[in-house]
Amino acid sequence: MKTYINGIGCISTQKTFDTVFLEEAIHNNDENVLKIVSPAYKDFISPAASRRMAKGIKNGIVASAIAMKDAQIEKVDAIITGTGLGCIEDSEKFLKNILDNNEEFLTPTSFIQSTHNTVGAQIALLQQCKGYNFTYVNGAVSFESALLDAKMQIEEQEAQSVLVGGIDENGEYTTALFKLYGRIKQDNQQPYNLLESKTSGSVYGEGASFFVLENERKDNTYAEVLDIAIINTLEENEVESEITSFLKSNQLEISDIDALVLGFDGNIDFEIYYKNLAENAFAQTPVLYYKHLSGEYDTASAFALWMASKIIKTQEIPEIIKANSVEKPAYNTILLYNQLNGKNHSFTLISK
Repeated sequence: MKTYINGIGCISTQKTFDTVFLEEAIHNNDENVLKIVSPAYKDFISPAASRRMAKGIKNGIVASAIAMKDAQIEKVDAIITGTGLGCIEDSEKFLKNILDNNEEFLTPTSFIQSTHNTVGAQIALLQQCKGYNFTYVNGAVSFESALLDAKMQIEEQEAQSVLVGGIDENGEYTTALFKLYGRIKQDNQQPYNLLESKTSGSVYGEGASFFVLENERKDNTYAEVLDIAIINTLEENEVESEITSFLKSNQLEISDIDALVLGFDGNIDFEIYYKNLAENAFAQTPVLYYKHLSGEYDTASAFALWMASKIIKTQEIPEIIKANSVEKPAYNTILLYNQLNGKNHSFTLISK
């Protein structure tokens, strides 16, 4: 069975809803932590319920609802989510309450909502979906793990339609720790231009991207998911041969790739993984990047898949995401490559 992307929904640090495709995107050079552009939550969630939900849950519910509407379906057979830090805001709240109240008289709400699988559970409750529901927490390949599972569910005919998504949110305290640890760029290093960065750390973000995968092609299909590969560790000089064999297993060569989406995040210590590919093997291929728009977070690659799906459907590449000036007459096969700090390498291949 083939796997098709039939619906997409994205809530991110750009206006990625109620627009055609990134025409309102802003390249922010001054912020090292990007904030979500909030949709009108009341259109999707009752205000009473919304008040008790962390933003990650709300963004997940809205993004999944947009994807379902886009796919023109009411029900799915399975819900699979990926998240790096889960509902980190509620985790922070609960830990703060423990300290503030000397471990006494604690309300359990924040604790209950702090688990990583809260988003998948809330979506299932709203849809009354009693099927397979799974959450992957695998660092920077959390979303790819979910996508791989969804593809296997469809291939094995366990499910005909799967809602798959990647969600992460920023927490104030966690963000401060990341700055301390050097995962986020320091506050006074503007402009934050990812392609010309000379500093370590990345520009951080948050978001929720959802996809409806189905086993049949429809008029509203975006792309076919051909293959996903996850590799824990690779040396800089091994990436190219790994990509070559990954493409070969799908009867493709580097010249067959119409666009390469790379996870440039401005971290000078690990940019070499991307630069090597862009300057050598894929020098004749349009190279795109996205973390200057979405920020870096564990499931940022879900934003990249949203972007690649849009490119295949619209056959257009917005200027704001181009990392080189190469163009192709048509964009039918797109390869996505991401890694975080030299680990958790992932390759995702989609085609028209």
